Parts: sequence; structure tokens; C-alpha cells
Amino acid sequence: MTFDTILIIYPEGDHREVDRHLRLNELVDINGFPVSLPLESAKTIVYRVYRKSSTDTNNGPIIRYYLEQLTIDETAAISRR
Repeated sequence: MTFDTILIIYPEGDHREVDRHLRLNELVDINGFPVSLPLESAKTIVYRVYRKSSTDTNNGPIIRYYLEQLTIDETAAISRR
């Protein structure tokens, strides 16, 4: 029996295991959960999924989702004013 290992990779190179698959261009919080729009504040840390890769191992596939942090201008555009 194999299990998918799902990781999110932060811009700094750190990674964290999550329990759900993400979509490309999905906006997520620091824990990998989808954010609800509009944002409460432009100072909210929001990431966009920009790349996905997978590697097969003996214990099952490892799926990596790479994140990029939105700039303050981008978060201001999707936040309440």
C-alpha cells in the first residue's frame, strides 16, 4: 500500500507536509489552506501555487507544490479597502 506525500515548498526553500492537493494559481495561506476573498487586510501573507512536481519512490509518490508570495500591491488589489 502506498500513500501520497504532499509537500508545499515555500520561496525560502522550507517545506511542510499538507493533507490535500492544491491547484495551480490557487491562493493559499501560510499553512496551505485556501484563502477566502476579499482579504481582510492587505498585510495578510498570501501565497500562489505556481509549480507542481512529483517523484516516485518505493513508499509512494511525493508531490511538491511550489509557492510564491504575493507582493503588498497584489494583496491590496484583492483585499477590502
